[in-house]
Amino acid sequence: MYPNEQRFGATTAQSGALFDEGLRKHMLRVYNYMGAGLLITGIVAFVIGNTPALYVPIFSSPLKWVVMLAPLAFVLFFSFKIQTMSAATAQTMFWAFCAVMGLSLASVFLVFTGASIARTFFIAATMFGATSLYGYVTKRDLAQFGSFLMMGLIGVVIASVVNIFLGSSALQFAISLIGIAVFVGLTAWDTQNIKQQYAENFDQESQQKIAVFGALSLFLNFVNIFQLLLYFTGERE
Repeated sequence: MYPNEQRFGATTAQSGALFDEGLRKHMLRVYNYMGAGLLITGIVAFVIGNTPALYVPIFSSPLKWVVMLAPLAFVLFFSFKIQTMSAATAQTMFWAFCAVMGLSLASVFLVFTGASIARTFFIAATMFGATSLYGYVTKRDLAQFGSFLMMGLIGVVIASVVNIFLGSSALQFAISLIGIAVFVGLTAWDTQNIKQQYAENFDQESQQKIAVFGALSLFLNFVNIFQLLLYFTGERE
């Protein structure tokens, strides 16, 4: 091998090592945001769900619909404004969203036992961890599944809204089963997308926003897996 070729090979290897290190730090930042967000959500849900003076005025009045729909409003705001807001604003909005999601999930503590909630959380965490790891390490392009997963997500959302009025246990069973499969698939897909976005060499400010938005996507996948699993593993009070 000629000296120039040796230097080129060494430079390429060094660049690859720097990229891999940067990617690991980026993914760790995403998971840290998500983990901290789940902690905030869990604390808020636990406090509200175990304090009658707080949950009675909320869930025994029309205010419960505001609480249920508020997380959706946050997600829509994020989706439309993420390009124009600063990284600091995106991070602040993410923490606020996690708190609002905790308020929405407080009803879980009113319906299910603490033991079954903890058990379901660990099952959901295992499923999420395994599929996110797959999305991170796989060489297979998961983009081909994206359209099917989004169609499945839309179907689950529509069916869930319809079942609010129907109250069908059979339909809820199907929604939970299909929904788990959809959100598990989205976890792997979103994880791979986060990797690919990092490879596009955005500036530091944009990378920070990408990390926050990536954490939001994974956070939503986890929370939905958890909620849908409760149908099968949750024990009612």
